[in-house]
Amino acid sequence: MSAHIPVVALFAYADFSPFHFAVPYMVFNLELPGRRLFELRIVASGIPPQSAERAMTVQPDGGLELAETADILIIPGWSDLGTAPQPELMTALTRAHARGAHVVGLCYGAYALAYAGLLDGKRAATHWMAERDFQDRFPCVKLDMNALYVEEDRLITSAGTGAGLDCCLYLVRAYHGPAIANKVARMMVIPPHREGGQAQFIEQPMAVSTQDAHVNRLLDFMREHLGSQHSIDELATRAAMSRRTFTRHFYKATGMTVVEWLVNERLRRTRELLETTSMSVEKISELTGFRTALSLRQHFKKRFQVSPRDWRRTFGRKSAPTEEQPAHEA
Repeated sequence: MSAHIPVVALFAYADFSPFHFAVPYMVFNLELPGRRLFELRIVASGIPPQSAERAMTVQPDGGLELAETADILIIPGWSDLGTAPQPELMTALTRAHARGAHVVGLCYGAYALAYAGLLDGKRAATHWMAERDFQDRFPCVKLDMNALYVEEDRLITSAGTGAGLDCCLYLVRAYHGPAIANKVARMMVIPPHREGGQAQFIEQPMAVSTQDAHVNRLLDFMREHLGSQHSIDELATRAAMSRRTFTRHFYKATGMTVVEWLVNERLRRTRELLETTSMSVEKISELTGFRTALSLRQHFKKRFQVSPRDWRRTFGRKSAPTEEQPAHEA
């Protein structure tokens, strides 16, 4: 194995997030007994101390010249999504990638890479809360909102805060292999590899209210009768509209078709019941209008990339009200 110790340039910038900075700082500054895995350098544009969101400050090891020979460059979050990095920082990122380095944007750090044009035409990830804003600003980037982290062409981007740990461990694994990555994970008391995507954590937005009182009343009705089956014609009659007018007004009010809205609402209610009760999937499918447990499981897995059972295991209450709980639930 080469004696070269990979050099990591961790960027500090004005109003940086202490958590996003601390994650790569801990991972890449960690030493195993008798062995240093990475050489960590804290880099800033200019050299003055960089202040975090509140009182914390960090003293950089040096300026952008330290990034010239780094194997990995990391932007830990980004404080102002509407502001591009300074030109010299974007140049440093571009030059590093061109010479073969890994360039990493943790969480909102993907914005810095996108502003530099590095992500154009490539897959990327960022926090789900910025999905629409990111897509509006960078339409040429293929945003993957079901990924905890994404690598394409040595450009690595990650989802929310916790996914930064997954992303950093991925780099440890890439440079030193799974055995060392597992040792680092054990020292930090975190899973060595987390399955699943960030879709399971995304809050699905409720339909916004509009000035269309007919549609708003109809939304309340459907929520109250979620277990029932609703046809377009019946809903249009209830709203006192023609089918064509109703579908147009409904989409304007909600941004979704009736079918999409019902699936979205049924999944939202399913999550609530999984988290707060011990009802079987069969019972929940009946209450939410999915008709069968199989249909519920298929829709749930497609949306959240996990089974209802795994969702309950992760997010459910430790002592939910007892009800039927079949052993075959999945």
